[in-house]
Amino acid sequence: MTLSLLRRIAEIRESAPTTRRAILDMILEDPDRVLGESFELLAERSRSSVPTIMRTCRDLGFAGLREFKLALAQELALGGSPLHRRVNIEDAADDVVAKISRSAAASVSGVRSQLDMVVLEGAVAAIAAAPHVDLYGAGATSWFMVNDLQARLFRLGISANAWADYHLQQVAGAAQRPGGVVIAISHVGGMPSLLDAVDIARGQGAKVVALTRPGTALAERADFLLGMSVPDDAVMHVGIDAYLAHLTVIEILTVLVAQRRGEPAVQRLQRAREAFQRHGIDAATHPLQSWDGGGLKHG
Repeated sequence: MTLSLLRRIAEIRESAPTTRRAILDMILEDPDRVLGESFELLAERSRSSVPTIMRTCRDLGFAGLREFKLALAQELALGGSPLHRRVNIEDAADDVVAKISRSAAASVSGVRSQLDMVVLEGAVAAIAAAPHVDLYGAGATSWFMVNDLQARLFRLGISANAWADYHLQQVAGAAQRPGGVVIAISHVGGMPSLLDAVDIARGQGAKVVALTRPGTALAERADFLLGMSVPDDAVMHVGIDAYLAHLTVIEILTVLVAQRRGEPAVQRLQRAREAFQRHGIDAATHPLQSWDGGGLKHG
């Protein structure tokens, strides 16, 4: 395991004041646990204070706790097990469940601190007022995300299409107009064909909402950047941390856009729910199909 950050913590610990030494000891003892804890919980466990936690992070060269956690998570991911950045090959099932659950909870809880509320509100206003919204994804995961968000926006009464084909993304971009919105989702944020489609849409006067990492080529093209930094996955570059962070942002966008559109959107959602209850494939009025030759059966 590469231990540059943990080694630095151990070195600083030797000359640190007593209160800060307790915090550093806590990090060295269980760095995985620290990743999932808030300022307040860390202060409580180390019997210090939130300002002391902040000063400790700055001693280590970070602007705050979030930046420190990202660096720590990255180090643990690069040097950890190939199964999962927190799971060891010899861990018992209970440990696997606990570690992955903590990791997932930390990913979701980190969304709030990364969202710029002014930018988010601007994106919501643009989407809610757009005559048409195009959604672009690059890769299997991003395609799933844009398809999910398209269905949500459509249920709110917004004209929206999700495009997977790179050529059709560019065609859709060329058909955009001022007031329109393109939502581009890509954790990596550097697919050339996706960037071309975004550039075409911007040239037609559309606004771009990007859900990606800060500093990517896609982020630089965004009118509204919903920037999510998550640690790399041990197995795939785009892992569960990115999934959960992006899905959480999608849920936030959906609710805020629904609020912005007001009662008509609420009524549409209610009508859709009633239709699913009456006619959905899992509704009690629809018998389940039997595949064993026995015809229809009721669930």
